[in-house]
Amino acid sequence: MSRPSVHIRPARLDDAEELHALWQPSARPAAGEEALSEISSAVRRALASDRERIVVAEYAGRVAGVVHLRLGTFGPLASEQAVFASHLCVAPDLRRRGVARGLMQAATTWAEEQAVAHVLAFSAVGQREGNRFMARLGLAPAATVRIAPTSVLRAKLPVEVPGMVAKTHPTSSSRQLGQVLAQRRSARRHQRVGG
Repeated sequence: MSRPSVHIRPARLDDAEELHALWQPSARPAAGEEALSEISSAVRRALASDRERIVVAEYAGRVAGVVHLRLGTFGPLASEQAVFASHLCVAPDLRRRGVARGLMQAATTWAEEQAVAHVLAFSAVGQREGNRFMARLGLAPAATVRIAPTSVLRAKLPVEVPGMVAKTHPTSSSRQLGQVLAQRRSARRHQRVGG
């Protein structure tokens, strides 16, 4: 009996439930209908864009994997374009069947079609298998991406940012913002102390 092949295609709106099942472990918590709506919006946006794609891999008649592709520059000082591959997920029971390889091949093909010289792939720090897979494909570490809630950063940073350019009156708006943030911090401290 021959092994089924991996079929790569653009995501469709009717893939939303299967994409939700794949992306759910790494997505932000959202109610079922809200999450499906967000995924449908993302697919709709990708279908309408020439700079973004959501690509799925089918294996044995079901959606086995997905990757989000985006065309962009390396940074604000670089004009060179790259294809950014993120949110690569493969169904756990369908791993080691060429699904992820097919999705990365789609990223590479799109980069070639766009005359782009580089593909950047994101994978979570704790995903040993995913990081090893990327390394085997020749993708080298290039940066560390860190994340924190805005409220945590605000609590650790000064209220006023020196040299920040404001669109309105800088002194009045930054003072108001500073007062609001100071009140919030004071209220949080009071809640912790008072219980």
